[in-house]
Amino acid sequence: MYSDNCLLCQTPGGTVLWQNEHLRVIDVCDALYPGFTRVIWTAHVVEMTDLTAAEQTELLRVVLLVEQVQRTELKPAKVNLAAFGNVVPHLHWHVIPRWQDDPHFPQAVWAALPQADAHAQAAQEVRRVRVQQHVSAYHQALVLRLDSPWLPS
Repeated sequence: MYSDNCLLCQTPGGTVLWQNEHLRVIDVCDALYPGFTRVIWTAHVVEMTDLTAAEQTELLRVVLLVEQVQRTELKPAKVNLAAFGNVVPHLHWHVIPRWQDDPHFPQAVWAALPQADAHAQAAQEVRRVRVQQHVSAYHQALVLRLDSPWLPS
């Protein structure tokens, strides 16, 4: 299924790290949240219950694998998983590594950006640069795990 009016049907939605016939894993390339990843179902569906049980399992296994590799490679304080579809009604999951000193913590990354003092901004930038240095290794580890035979073909 495909929709002419859907951004995620018309574009990859970011830098494609890995894909199979059912879904793709993309790097969001968010400067504030290095490692922010989306898992996007290829066919135009809106809800998890639009998928078969086997498709639901495949999608959730990939989402959880992305979370696990983020935890191993990036070592965030928390990983947020979200599937809204209010703005882009196409089934996709956000997998967002979070740190206690990130600009929004503990609020959602979509919340209004709070005013940070110079010390907090400097600490956030140091952390962002440190994490960014590990994003390439995260991407490599993620692709290696996604290419492993545990996934259904």
